[in-house]
Amino acid sequence: MYEIDTKLLKLEEEGTPIHVALIGAGQMGKDIVSQISEMKGMICDIVVDINTDIAVDAYKQAKTREEIVVTDLLEEAEAAIAAGKRVATTNYKLAVGAKPIQSVIDATGSPEMGARVTTECIFYKKHIVMMNVECDITVGPILRKMCEQAGIVYSLTAGDEPGSIIEVYRFARALGFEVVAAGKGKNNPLDLYANPGQEEWIAKAAARDMNPRMLVEFVDGSKTMIEMCAVSNATGLKVDIRGMHGPSCNVKDLSKVFSLKEQGGILETTGIVDYGIGDINPGVFVIVTTDNKRIIDGLVQRDMGEGPNYLLYRPYHLCSIETPITAAQAVLYGESTAHPMDHLTSECITIAKRDLKAGETLDAIGEYCYRASIEHAHAAKAGNMLPAGLAKGAVLKVDVPVDTVITYDMVELDNSSVLLQLRRMQDQLLA
Repeated sequence: MYEIDTKLLKLEEEGTPIHVALIGAGQMGKDIVSQISEMKGMICDIVVDINTDIAVDAYKQAKTREEIVVTDLLEEAEAAIAAGKRVATTNYKLAVGAKPIQSVIDATGSPEMGARVTTECIFYKKHIVMMNVECDITVGPILRKMCEQAGIVYSLTAGDEPGSIIEVYRFARALGFEVVAAGKGKNNPLDLYANPGQEEWIAKAAARDMNPRMLVEFVDGSKTMIEMCAVSNATGLKVDIRGMHGPSCNVKDLSKVFSLKEQGGILETTGIVDYGIGDINPGVFVIVTTDNKRIIDGLVQRDMGEGPNYLLYRPYHLCSIETPITAAQAVLYGESTAHPMDHLTSECITIAKRDLKAGETLDAIGEYCYRASIEHAHAAKAGNMLPAGLAKGAVLKVDVPVDTVITYDMVELDNSSVLLQLRRMQDQLLA
């Protein structure tokens, strides 16, 4: 990312900007369109949403001066782009198939949609910026491998907590530090049984211009589990216990709390992912250590504390506002902000939020039926545990009591799902 500002300015001056398409014009998507409108050397040519009015509104909120063409036809979209216009559509295949597009941003949050979009990107050789962490934790390894074979970049996004944590992690590893723990601050109260029909979350979601389901995905802990699972799968850092510790602590306490039990902390082992509830949010952290006396003396002199662990803390993550940097990074450098390794280290499993009955169809993450929790991948496999990314649309074959882990043999899955087919391939080929 060296001189990325200069490179983008040069593209602007030469009239050869990076062409980006966005799929999903919700709260995060609208941020992306507006941020790109402020940048040099990048254009968001196509915005996709299930409602074209929402896609058009994303452009209007970005104060787009160019004419907005509403179409679901590829030829019309390409002609509009060639004429310097912007395209709003319900057809996600336009975002991938249009010839000028170089990077596609998936901001849908739907694991199934993420699988379909990325597969199309592989066919058309377009870089994919995966804001869809729910998809990444389910089939990220095989998608990344397929993207590499196609010569395109598969990347999680800068600014989202996994991307921000991994940036600090890479910094620490490049310097040769041992990583004790990596994590984030949780910015919502934790209620494992929250659902989007409860008045409290309806009101709070409205105040934040959010969908209640999205808010509940954070409140019931699912989003934190998903995000830290993505970090785990990108770094090889593990979980200390199922669901992580999630202690109440503040920034000043992080290096002490996330240390081994024999050092006065909470950890059984090092090299883990976790989160804290306190004044940490909106920051992310990496706890490091070293046994090099010279380096220890230098850290003490630079007010990093007395050790044995030291805190690297980034006090912000800007979510979607930083996403265009990843789109540019893919085109300019052929590099990702973060991506999964070729296997799963952790799995997000599915746990019932209420008593469920045989015959029920499971809803989406953040709704009424279940929450996600993080577990060691090998333990999840041994227990036949259902990945949370595959749960939506599954039909229960048995009654499932509240707080029970839902397993593959408890459900009937939709065999027409692209996501499921990719997951089965991943389990067979990248085990």
